[in-house]
Amino acid sequence: MAASLVFRLHDRGPEVVREVLLERGWEEFDEEEREEGDWNLYWRSSAFRNSEYHSLLPWQRINHHPKTLGITRKDCLARNLRRMRSTFGSSLYDFSPTVFILPNDYTRFLAEYNRLRQTRGPSLYWICKPVDLSRGRGIFIFEAMKDLVYDCSVIVQRYISNPLLISGYKFDLRIYVCVKSFHPLTVYIHQEGLVRFATEKYNLSSLQNLFAHLTNTSINKFGPFYKTEKGRVGQGCKWTMSKFRHFLQSQDINERLLWQKINNIVTLTLLTIAPSVPSCPNCVELFGFDILIDIKFKPWLLEVNYSPALTLDCQADITVKKGLISDLIDLMNYTSIDSLREKAYQKHKYKQPCFHANLPSHVPVLSKFKETKFQIKTSGIQSSQTQALPLLKTLPQSEQMKQRQSRQHAFVADIRRHLPPVDLNKLFAARGRKTNTTVTKTHTDKTLNLILAPHSRTNTSVVNRPTCPALAPRLTDNRSLHVSEVTNHDHTETEAEPEPSGETHVSSKVPDIRQSGLGSRRSAASWKLPNIYSGSHKPVRTPLQGTTALNGQHIPPLRVGDFIRTFPFNTATLKASRQELDIKSIIQELHKLTGQLASGQDKTKWRREEDELKEDTEGEEDFDSLFWGPEDPPLLSRCFKPRAEYNSLKTTPQV
Repeated sequence: MAASLVFRLHDRGPEVVREVLLERGWEEFDEEEREEGDWNLYWRSSAFRNSEYHSLLPWQRINHHPKTLGITRKDCLARNLRRMRSTFGSSLYDFSPTVFILPNDYTRFLAEYNRLRQTRGPSLYWICKPVDLSRGRGIFIFEAMKDLVYDCSVIVQRYISNPLLISGYKFDLRIYVCVKSFHPLTVYIHQEGLVRFATEKYNLSSLQNLFAHLTNTSINKFGPFYKTEKGRVGQGCKWTMSKFRHFLQSQDINERLLWQKINNIVTLTLLTIAPSVPSCPNCVELFGFDILIDIKFKPWLLEVNYSPALTLDCQADITVKKGLISDLIDLMNYTSIDSLREKAYQKHKYKQPCFHANLPSHVPVLSKFKETKFQIKTSGIQSSQTQALPLLKTLPQSEQMKQRQSRQHAFVADIRRHLPPVDLNKLFAARGRKTNTTVTKTHTDKTLNLILAPHSRTNTSVVNRPTCPALAPRLTDNRSLHVSEVTNHDHTETEAEPEPSGETHVSSKVPDIRQSGLGSRRSAASWKLPNIYSGSHKPVRTPLQGTTALNGQHIPPLRVGDFIRTFPFNTATLKASRQELDIKSIIQELHKLTGQLASGQDKTKWRREEDELKEDTEGEEDFDSLFWGPEDPPLLSRCFKPRAEYNSLKTTPQV
């Protein structure tokens, strides 16, 4: 039986991550029993240090990409969206309200404030938010300039005063977005999400009533009407996205166009930082996009959360977040090979096993750092040997030989206690090259089955398993960023204890879950964990039916659980993300797709343009995606309706 996969949580949380992983048969990292690097997944709500990215090993994955505060801190997001708006046009990046960063933009804000009051009258509202706080702290809404009082760096935005209401209550959407990779850009959006409600009816005559204007759970759970029935909203302040879909079906609108506009917001926002994020394929990132919908069914981006809250306050939280984390682990595509951490490391003598030597010139990389504790403190044996080297030089040669042989025997005995039989000569060779090793409890079987079986939500042959790139001078600061100071994250949004969700069954296998969507074969060019098997004892991978690879390039699966791949979404965007990110081509494809959904345009012209790409992609099979948003996502190429059917739809909301 293979050794269990090991997860490591920073500061004992989040609890739902621990619960899901233990149910899947993982073991929690214990500092007293395991070496520093003896883990497969390290999950933390705050940022990792740059040196921690540098020291990642092939079997290790972490839950944050480096340098993503460009969209997760409010002022950085404002600057990046402003830059993209000036480059690609205000009509494209029109999903964020007018924003000013104070105190730097105070003069500009004052001029705009006076101009709008003269043209539109006094009934104009603004919202002020501290750039480095989350969970609604420090936010206030004002109308008159005399009410703008602040003592820290803030952003001031036009307040969207005409939100869509349900039974008179304001709400926003929490969309969960997973970025599997920035190079090439690979994005998944989860089908489930949360609808967060204010707990008092919306009223512009009481701007100081935060229970009517803010949707943060950390605020509304203390509201006087939190537990009372509130019309269609019911008790509490949350819905699941599935319930919201039922609400949309009662509205006479182009529902698919709304979902695509939200999808566009996600993609266009990620494009603002994608070229500048260093490549590190051992990372995965879960963002929380907060979207507000106005009375005209136009979606607006409010903010992007670095570590979206994973606390369980109500049944909606349990339904959404447990499935979200489970699907995220499936998306990481762990296999039993990952549990053989030390054996793979020793046999192949890796020093920096997850670095790429030759990266494309356009891919930003991290700078090198000093060795981590794991590189220095391996098994205890090696470090003691290193300390003894100066003493050895003072001994006679025969005595030095005896000392080396004695330590060699001790080293082998220690390894044999923890590992199955391996080639000892290669172990000695690895030690001779000063390969850093840690001794872990691993147990292997001759016919090792994969953790993710073919009937799982994702096939193990589908998702690419690359390595972390080489780290060259790029980042200028080796210090860790304190996320609460630089990003908008709400991992402590609510502090209530999680509700019990039944007994947890610890199993070493992934539960039987439906296979969703199509996938693709692992390409020959993609990075693989080294083959640590000898002879004929190798695991057998069963490729998922319908998978393909384009010109040796790995294609991410269409769907993993409820995660739907939203980028790349066609052959053109796949091509645009292969080498240097071609943002202009991506934007053109988003325009075409959105225009077709808005007008009900027949797909013939779009498919004809797609076919023209075959000259540049000779030998490639057709590339398609699922349409994120609807309850049963259709293939993107089949989701267009005749023009007449869309013309019959009315767009006037009736709530």
